[in-house]
Amino acid sequence: MAAILNRIATLGFEKWFQENIDPVDLNTFDIARVMAVHKDSYIINKGENDVFAELVGKMVFSANSPVDYPAVGDWVLATFFDENTFSIIHNILPRKSLLKRKTPGKKIAFQLIAANIDVALIVQSMGANFNLRRLERYLVMVKESNIEPVVLLSKSDLIAPKDIADRVAEIHRIMPFLEVQPFSNENESGLKNIKALLNPRQTYCLLGSSGVGKTTLLNNLIGESVFTTKTVREKDSKGRHATTSRQLIILDCKAMVIDTPGMRELGNFSVETGIDETFSEIIELSNHCQFNDCNHVNEKGCAVIEAVENGQVPEKRYQNYIKMKKESAYYEMSYLEKKQKDKQFGKLCKTVMKHKKNQR
Repeated sequence: MAAILNRIATLGFEKWFQENIDPVDLNTFDIARVMAVHKDSYIINKGENDVFAELVGKMVFSANSPVDYPAVGDWVLATFFDENTFSIIHNILPRKSLLKRKTPGKKIAFQLIAANIDVALIVQSMGANFNLRRLERYLVMVKESNIEPVVLLSKSDLIAPKDIADRVAEIHRIMPFLEVQPFSNENESGLKNIKALLNPRQTYCLLGSSGVGKTTLLNNLIGESVFTTKTVREKDSKGRHATTSRQLIILDCKAMVIDTPGMRELGNFSVETGIDETFSEIIELSNHCQFNDCNHVNEKGCAVIEAVENGQVPEKRYQNYIKMKKESAYYEMSYLEKKQKDKQFGKLCKTVMKHKKNQR
């Protein structure tokens, strides 16, 4: 048993996971980590080699939403066959964290990004991509999952040192305790500082829009150009997807990094904790509102509106807070209604099938 735990500990199976597993399962299954997801198949590793895997039929048929499927970074119970060249996943172990967002487009459902992340590395470039409102959205998503955020500002070689300091100051003005690290993939300034952030057996996730330099940064951390990169369009500074799937990479320093496709749409719902932690100064001000159920929109005696009017809270930050609260509430209500309809439809199907069976 000790040998098994030591082997998978190199992949990040630390004390929390050991305390949240049923010892009985260890007599039947192997513990493995999901290294990559490819539509209906997976690559998993139990501390030795990467192995192709599929889900057991019971998992597929009992899944009610994307959350019930494995994500990159998940720990799973699996059975290995043919001298550890093929495997079947039977169950997902409890997750320490689960990074997810709203599915892009009109569909209201969760899309999994990665599981069991310790630190989220949120990458923004210091050119046209720099956007405090988008950064706030990333922070809400990350903090909702109880993941530590670190902001990496790329392309520091393209602007003057004073402008770099101004960008960092802009972030610290509204989020003073957030760690921010400028860097350049071109002249490699700041890369040593990023490498110093990476600890063995910890899992990191790269988040950001296409074209901000996530994949190039990963290549620099690896020390060679393993992954393909694409250039940014000159006319609008928008990036093109270089990363098309999620996978977990183990660096020489034994830290693990998950690269993710760029996100142009970042909808969130069921993120009350994330919003409260990201906009903590607004939450603190709300304790001084005249009414306990104040929505901070047009109520009399609202301490938040007063703080916006006197410049204590930036107008754009306040507007983003209100927008995200409304958006999250709308999506969550729609999601719960959809789940209720799906549940009722499932009951109807069972009733019809039972009726047909009784008529035979």
